[in-house]
Amino acid sequence: MTDFIKTPIEGVWIIEPQRFGDKRGYFCETYRRCDFEAIVGEVDFVQENESFSSGRVIRGLHMQRGQAAQAKLVRVSQGRVLDVAVDMRPGSATFGQHVAVELDAESGRQLFVPRGFAHGFAVLSDFAQFQYKVDNYYAPEAELCLRFDDPVVAVEWPFDTSEAILSPKDLSGLSFNEFCEKLK
Repeated sequence: MTDFIKTPIEGVWIIEPQRFGDKRGYFCETYRRCDFEAIVGEVDFVQENESFSSGRVIRGLHMQRGQAAQAKLVRVSQGRVLDVAVDMRPGSATFGQHVAVELDAESGRQLFVPRGFAHGFAVLSDFAQFQYKVDNYYAPEAELCLRFDDPVVAVEWPFDTSEAILSPKDLSGLSFNEFCEKLK
């Protein structure tokens, strides 16, 4: 049976699928709609994505707004990451706060991130293969990027960010205040 663990931020769930192992390896159900919907609620996943990143990569913090908003169910199939979800839902009691959870292939732990969150991760291993289901298609015109090292959000990344490998988009992410302005 899969364990669903509440986090301090409403709507964000840690999901730990049960693994059945023997000398051959293991088997687990990474997603079972009826169990997921009984705890989290109905989410209609329409696409699954995968990224491969080398160590010390930080991806994010990304979000799609408006009608293009996305909920995500994320997991790591190889390696280890620190996964971060920042609550950017206007009116939320935890607006601007974040959850940071270590995800790795060994445990199979997953994170559900609802719509209205900026999301990203840092690779803790030599490389990581990251997979995520989304409930809406990518719309580049609706994407926002929150600066990974914004002092208001204050994510404690697990390594010196001066050594991080980032895309030009992530390096030029918006400050928290600029990001909030774009949400209006």
